[in-house]
Amino acid sequence: MLVVAIATVLLVAGCSDRGEEGGSEDGGGGGGTTSADTVSSAFGTLNDVCQSGSPAGAPTQGVTDAEIKVGVFTDIGFTQNPEFVNAAKVFTSWCNDQGGINGRKIVANTRDAKFMEARQQMVTSCREDFVLVGGGSGLDGLGVKERLNCLLPSFPAQVAQLTSAGADLEISADPSLTQGYDAYYGFRSWLINEKYPQSKGAVGFVNGDSPVTKVLGAQAVEAMEAAGANIIYNDLYPAMGVSDWTPYAQAIKSKGVKGLLFYGDFKQLAKLETVLTGMDYKLDWIDTNNNAYGPEFIDLAGTSIEFQNNYLDLGGNLPLNSDEPAMQDLLALYEKYAPDANLTLPSIRAMSSWLLFAKAAASCGDDLTRTCVYNAAKQETEWTGGGLHTARNLAAPVPPTPCFNVAEAEPDGWIAPDFGADEGAYRCNIPVYKFTGDYPKPMTLADVGKTMEDVQ
Repeated sequence: MLVVAIATVLLVAGCSDRGEEGGSEDGGGGGGTTSADTVSSAFGTLNDVCQSGSPAGAPTQGVTDAEIKVGVFTDIGFTQNPEFVNAAKVFTSWCNDQGGINGRKIVANTRDAKFMEARQQMVTSCREDFVLVGGGSGLDGLGVKERLNCLLPSFPAQVAQLTSAGADLEISADPSLTQGYDAYYGFRSWLINEKYPQSKGAVGFVNGDSPVTKVLGAQAVEAMEAAGANIIYNDLYPAMGVSDWTPYAQAIKSKGVKGLLFYGDFKQLAKLETVLTGMDYKLDWIDTNNNAYGPEFIDLAGTSIEFQNNYLDLGGNLPLNSDEPAMQDLLALYEKYAPDANLTLPSIRAMSSWLLFAKAAASCGDDLTRTCVYNAAKQETEWTGGGLHTARNLAAPVPPTPCFNVAEAEPDGWIAPDFGADEGAYRCNIPVYKFTGDYPKPMTLADVGKTMEDVQ
């Protein structure tokens, strides 16, 4: 999907409890990291995430008595976006400073798919890594068959393709894409039925021209129409981007579009908004998708931020300016271990994946096998990443949580508008939408002639 499709990985990217009982993650304490200079082994509501020890044995591939080799997928060689590499650096540096996982230090192997090389990188990972953690790639579906063939569990930060989302041996700690359901239904229902009801009869959609975004776009249109929207404009733009957005802006204006969904690179959206603003055409709302979350989009959009109304769904994740302990801990870890890195929504999701892996792996003790770590993670029924996001039932991830929270772009940053929150900072009273269309299905172990009994 080239530039557009890479960004789509982030957009679908794309909705906390305390106390540990049953499948809950919480350690009963919390508030681990208070500053960049005083870090501890606790994170948010999780205690003793990483710990020293005297491990013995090499129970499986990628695990010795000294280290655990973990693969981290990324498209950094194509996108130049280091967010998953940075997240791996932050977590592993912190964890290893605390002793590792029961004394085993984590070695993060970057698997740079460069967009088109997911399969090749998966083959390499199959030869060397214990599991995959905290990464993502725009064409991740290309490597699923190889991953299942070599029985490699994955704890991704994000998934992009429907053949990957919900595939066997994949556990998303904070799902950005859930097979069969539209996790953004609540947010978009709020936009067209509550915030801007006058817009629902004139909704437009601009999507990148690639196989991945076309499928996701078809799902978005289905869900929007189910929510009551009338799609009056639906257009594709070249995957490599557009040098002049004037024809698209003119079409949006001539058709009288009042609300706009955009799937693709937020740099392209910023250009489109600049043209629309220059034409003095103001939409009621623009769904930027959450890959735009952060300061870069606001800087690129310039004066359009004040003129247009840009919204996105954080999917039940804490905003970056939250004063909750988990976010303060995350900010402190980045300040200590990657002070020049940008903290993004995918970074938050990556941290939740790393925390889930660490907790599950620690519970296995010396017998750190793929079966053990996978089964331990699947027991989490209220996983919040230490409070980074609303609770996820990893034992039964479908249907996904209906909880969402909204961010609105302002010149000084992203703020939280009034969107009818009913459970703390989140809104959870609009059920998720189940798709009725025929879309690609996730791959299973049976597809490659394997079963869970084959996993070591």
